Amino acid sequence: MHWYQKSIRLPALKRGFHLITDLLVAELPELEGINVGLAHIFIRHTSASLTINEDADPTVRHDFESHFNQMVPENAPYYRHNSEGPDDMPAHLKASLLGSSVMVPITNGQLNLGTWQGIYLCEHRDHATRRWVVITLQGK
Repeated sequence: MHWYQKSIRLPALKRGFHLITDLLVAELPELEGINVGLAHIFIRHTSASLTINEDADPTVRHDFESHFNQMVPENAPYYRHNSEGPDDMPAHLKASLLGSSVMVPITNGQLNLGTWQGIYLCEHRDHATRRWVVITLQGK
């Protein structure tokens, strides 16, 4: 059984849902040496999240952003944590709803995602900085 762990700094992206699957795979040459295993991808931030969903139609990512903005609005009168701007508390809530990590099986040196699946960086801040993800690979 082999274990690998790597931190990857993602580019700063605008608010929204962004496919990062290819970017991650390009940074993980160790994948090729794993026939059966797991990839755990964790984001080290509280105002961005990760999820897996459709990677074919970009309107899905647009609809995600529209839905989450309706579900978790800015400037809610009951928010007390607002010193970092009106998008900050909603960003924390959205990140908690979606989660900070995803787990993907590895098969024959590749992430074993479904035909239409991709890994999303869900950026919930208006003016985000570069984000860090920690990827742990295990397998044989």
